[in-house]
Amino acid sequence: METNLSTIHIFKTNIGDKDPNCPIRQKLDTHTDIQQWSIDCEDVDCVLRVVSETLHPETIIDMVTSFGHECQELD
Repeated sequence: METNLSTIHIFKTNIGDKDPNCPIRQKLDTHTDIQQWSIDCEDVDCVLRVVSETLHPETIIDMVTSFGHECQELD
C-alpha cells in the first residue's frame, strides 16, 4: 500500500509512556480511521505520526488532549 504524504499528520506531544496498555495508545490502535501511527519517545518532542486519509489534524489533537496529553501540529 502506497502512502500519500498528504495523509501523514505529524504532532509534537508529551506522550512519553511506552506502555502498550496506555489509554491513548489503545485508542490509536482501535480507531477505524487510522491506518498507521507511531510515537517517537526517544525524540525530545515525543513526535506522533498518524496516517489517516479522513481525519483532520484538529480531530487528532482533540483526541490526544482528551486523554490529558499535550498535542501540537508540526509543519
